[in-house]
Amino acid sequence: METADINKIAVIGGGTMGNGIAHVCAQTGYDVVLIEREERFLERALASIARNLDRMVKKEKITSQDKEQAISRIRATTEFGEIADCDVVIEAVFEERGVKREVWRAVDQTVKAGALLASNTSTIPITELAAFTERPADFIGMHFMNPVPVMKLVEVIRGLETSDVATALTMSLAEQLGKVPVEVNDYPGFISNRILMPMINEAVYAVMEGVAALEAVDSVMKLGMNHPMGPLTLADFIGLDVCLAIMEVLYDGFRDSKYRPCPLLRKMVAAGRLGRKSGRGFYDYSAR
Repeated sequence: METADINKIAVIGGGTMGNGIAHVCAQTGYDVVLIEREERFLERALASIARNLDRMVKKEKITSQDKEQAISRIRATTEFGEIADCDVVIEAVFEERGVKREVWRAVDQTVKAGALLASNTSTIPITELAAFTERPADFIGMHFMNPVPVMKLVEVIRGLETSDVATALTMSLAEQLGKVPVEVNDYPGFISNRILMPMINEAVYAVMEGVAALEAVDSVMKLGMNHPMGPLTLADFIGLDVCLAIMEVLYDGFRDSKYRPCPLLRKMVAAGRLGRKSGRGFYDYSAR
């Protein structure tokens, strides 16, 4: 299969990443089957896609007609069987092995032979996920960045059995979606999280140890390193529970103490201070 042969893409999971991937695929001209467990999750995903497209219309990046055409290409459904004739399947469900295992076993039994199978996982080894199917040569990582409609990077992660054909097809597909693909081998955290998360973790250590106030830590990285936002603000945006989970993956994968999650990060998560999504993390968002 070549990129020109791709007509229909299944996106499994309509959360922040899934609806963003569906948005980009549909806007690029692909027919999309968006799968969720319940109608209410589909309604939420479609509403999010519509809002993001509206922003693009307001900024004059697309027209109202472009928006309507993109939405018309998305078939939102809870019927898993509708992925059967899809050329590509991109999984973006909850970052938990058991959940992904169930999804990929079901995909393997449903989707046509020769389809490209891609996971948007940010932490779980691609080789491990590929083993949940009977076609690991067709399996690859396609790690989009958040927010998907805005961020250009896609990490393309090769598992142990991923074929050269699947890799070349994924790189080409990412380019068709207007992204910049970077090929990565299958190691804990890949590239993005292996570098980003220890930086965030070290910033939390700096606060815990009283090196500086959290605003000072963020200011140093913004003004001194030209980062668009400080590491603690970014952690709140990502979700402190997500940051902790990724640090756990790095620590478990390498067994190196430099990846040990900061005790303050654990404490914040235990207290339910998860960042923007809970209204409070390192910063208070309740009044924003």
